[in-house]
Amino acid sequence: MAITHTDRAHLEHCLDLAEQALEAGDQPFGSLLVDEDGTILLAARNRVGGGDHTRHPEFEIARWAAQNLPAERRARATVYTSGEHCPMCAAAHAWVGLGPIVYASSGEQLRGWLAELGLPPAPVAGLSIRQVAPSVPVKGPVPDLSERVRALHLRYRD
Repeated sequence: MAITHTDRAHLEHCLDLAEQALEAGDQPFGSLLVDEDGTILLAARNRVGGGDHTRHPEFEIARWAAQNLPAERRARATVYTSGEHCPMCAAAHAWVGLGPIVYASSGEQLRGWLAELGLPPAPVAGLSIRQVAPSVPVKGPVPDLSERVRALHLRYRD
């Protein structure tokens, strides 16, 4: 599936949120929950700096959606994110019944960047969204945007 102009605009907003996370000392991830009419319902950024590594923006979106949206509205909403959901977030997304995911960079890319820097892998298996939640439609990565995400991760590691 091709990335649309609207997808790109939302992904760029996610990159802005990722930069905000980086500036606050968190890992650079940002996400949006967008209703079928294009309304941004929730903007979230990574907040793992305090040591709680479940404070991913995609997990926050899943929790918020479950508490605030009926099932039919969740199914029609799209999550845009700077980086592909980790297994924890992909599972939360599927369990609450959210719609498509559009991401700028993949988990595979992130694992490669961390390896280039000589950093240890994450403590969980590097499964893709498709492996964890095969019924969730996904689009990504976006090559030029993933390079911007890479630059944010390199800044975080410096």
